[in-house]
Amino acid sequence: MSQEIAVVGSPEFTTGFRLAGVRRFENVPDDEKGTDLDDAVTNVLDDEDVGIVVMHDDDLEYLSRNVRQTVETSVEPVVVTIGSGTGGGGLRDQIKRAIGIDLMEEDEQ
Repeated sequence: MSQEIAVVGSPEFTTGFRLAGVRRFENVPDDEKGTDLDDAVTNVLDDEDVGIVVMHDDDLEYLSRNVRQTVETSVEPVVVTIGSGTGGGGLRDQIKRAIGIDLMEEDEQ
């Protein structure tokens, strides 16, 4: 069974992903994130067709404690945050958590 990518965030954030072919998205304008982001994230986390959820890392601060904890510990779907605060190590850790191995590990031979 093939799962799809979902993107949650402001229309400006989701547009690039939509242009790249992502069909599942939840637009939450910046001025509504405090009230609507929890519901949008919960909707995609509960969707069995979604395997990866992409969010901007700054949006995590708008989530309630319970939803944020779910996002940070979710394995399926895996939640990947990108943006200004995410360095290579953050993405590396997220991928490692999602699949259980470090794809970027250097060969020691």
